[in-house]
Amino acid sequence: MPSVMWFRRDLRLRDNPALVAAVADGDVLPLFVLDPALWDPAGAVRRAYLGASLRSLAEDLPLCVLHGDPVSQVVRAAREVGAARVHVAADFGPYGHDRDLRVEAALADAGIELERTGSPYAVAPGRVTNGSGAPYKVYTPFSRAWADHGWRGAVDAPSDVTWLRVEDTVDLPDDTAPEGVELPEAGEAAAHARWSDFLDRVADYDEDRDKPGVEGTSRMSVHLKWGEIHPRSMLADLAPLRSAGAATYRKELAWREFYADVLAAQPHTARDYLRPDYARMRYDEPGAQLDAWREGRTGFPVVDAGMRQLRATGWMHNRVRMIVASFLVKDLHLEWQHGARHFMERLVDADLASNQHGWQWTAGSGTDASPYFRVFNPTSQGKKFDPRGDYVRRWVPELADVADPHDPSADDRDRVDYPSPLVDHGAERQEALARWEEIR
Repeated sequence: MPSVMWFRRDLRLRDNPALVAAVADGDVLPLFVLDPALWDPAGAVRRAYLGASLRSLAEDLPLCVLHGDPVSQVVRAAREVGAARVHVAADFGPYGHDRDLRVEAALADAGIELERTGSPYAVAPGRVTNGSGAPYKVYTPFSRAWADHGWRGAVDAPSDVTWLRVEDTVDLPDDTAPEGVELPEAGEAAAHARWSDFLDRVADYDEDRDKPGVEGTSRMSVHLKWGEIHPRSMLADLAPLRSAGAATYRKELAWREFYADVLAAQPHTARDYLRPDYARMRYDEPGAQLDAWREGRTGFPVVDAGMRQLRATGWMHNRVRMIVASFLVKDLHLEWQHGARHFMERLVDADLASNQHGWQWTAGSGTDASPYFRVFNPTSQGKKFDPRGDYVRRWVPELADVADPHDPSADDRDRVDYPSPLVDHGAERQEALARWEEIR
């Protein structure tokens, strides 16, 4: 019996349980729907990368692409090929979950089943609960239960598949990245190549991951975002490794799954405060200071380096993400949603759960939140994690030849036309703590 494999955040052949289930039914229509509700608001870098990833997948199978509301497009495609089932990996995001319910109802009206197999996670949200059956609210007990729960082994890519097609397939999107932005190579093969390269140096991850000036992280977030590799494939490769770096990397994968679990249980936290008390704090209105932060001209070198790296590559080192987020919330006194929205627009790896809850962590309003009194000093953070100034010198090139790129003198700033600090960090730290005291 023919079936439909509706690809979404699983743009791969290997270790794709939903695809395996579709092939078990018989001939398969490989389908991707360009949903205006997701495509139109996506930033240019994400559209460019998704287009490249889809083109890569289309080299491995005759991908059919439709444009429009999935409720109508998926039903139409399934009817056209006479499918009894549409196969998907379950989506636990607020929009994706609701969309799938609407598609499921429309398919049922047409006598077609929507079958969910697997998810973008090693352990699907909702599977790990505490002793009372409720979702975990804190990372550490979640991570223990997550590891104890375990996950199934990876599955091979199916072979000898008869692929189907539908009429009116649209061209793959050919959006290009904004001028000057260099995006990583997209696709399943690129994901596995990057992962293989990182495994050669994963032992150093525990020590190097916080150093933005060295290649100490995996850069796998974008491949996980689009499902070009499945996390359980990565966990299988990490399982026999005993280094501190491998253990720390497993914990980072658990953080990704924890945030997905939190968002699935409390979908309102994609936009609102997990801890409502923080909505009562006094925040400033966005204006010129927000523009300076976005453009990387705050006068704080490590902040500006991070924001310029984001503009140039669609990516930012994770340690620096925390520094720039702390600066926005606690030095500029702006609500976290302004920064989260900018990241979602600019990051090629923008993952709603990780992004929104990472920001809430910094803002003090999330799970395992950073204590609000922990206000990052951007100058000392830069010196601690980029001691030689390699990161700042690369992304703020006007500071390449100054004596101290993390704390340039007033004369050096004038000489190289680098702005004075936007705010007095010490004074704004005290202001942030005073505002926090008001809501305690």
